[in-house]
Amino acid sequence: MVRARKRFGQNFLVDETVVQRIVSRFAGEQTLLEIGPGQGALTAGLLDTGASVIAIELDRDLIPLLNNKFAHYKNFQLQQADALNFDFTALSQLAPLRLVGNLPYNVATPLIFRLLDHLPLITDMHFMLQWEVAARLTARAGDNNYGQLSVVMHNLCNTTLLIEVPPQAFNPAPKVNSAVIQISPREMPIVPPELTTDFLLIVKAAFAQRRKTLRNNLKGIITENAIIDAGINPGLRAEVLDINEFRALAEYHNTHAD
Repeated sequence: MVRARKRFGQNFLVDETVVQRIVSRFAGEQTLLEIGPGQGALTAGLLDTGASVIAIELDRDLIPLLNNKFAHYKNFQLQQADALNFDFTALSQLAPLRLVGNLPYNVATPLIFRLLDHLPLITDMHFMLQWEVAARLTARAGDNNYGQLSVVMHNLCNTTLLIEVPPQAFNPAPKVNSAVIQISPREMPIVPPELTTDFLLIVKAAFAQRRKTLRNNLKGIITENAIIDAGINPGLRAEVLDINEFRALAEYHNTHAD
């Protein structure tokens, strides 16, 4: 048995009930891309649905274990690679893809943002994440976890928190809770591409100091009167604005920038 490596951020999923709850989201003939199969607990369940599974694993020591474990499955492919550098466009002939995985905590956010560049290839993503990251990705306006990450994600995708997972579902057990979320790309982003630069500028500045109001955080970017003209109270904090209100500010900034 290969032990989890701290440098890879590995915590292997071992709770069969959690495995089956994730697997129940998938059925029938389809292509699944599993990132970080680890010791293959989730992989086995996915293969048993009849799906074709392409697994990407960074840890070379796990490759023989996985190849031996699933040698009798014709619907299994394994690639030793770093998902952060993997060429997802090489799988375009298999699109649309459904992605699934128990993501190492230390790479989850950068990996998800990299995948946002490949949304045309993706039907949806089901990822196990650290609870804090999952909460931020799925938060809505007014939630305590709502922030810059929430807004940027919501512009491109619908996100749903599906399953809360305790530490004892893993070996070794992490020090924090985890959660499985679903990320489904929108047909079109809420903020049109021509406003992306303005949108990202506004969102980053608005959340720069969470306890300050829009009036203060956006000073030097958009005036108080401009915020009012966009139909928004400048005395509000960014955490209560929904995606359409950020879009309104981006539109105003775009059309009135010097």
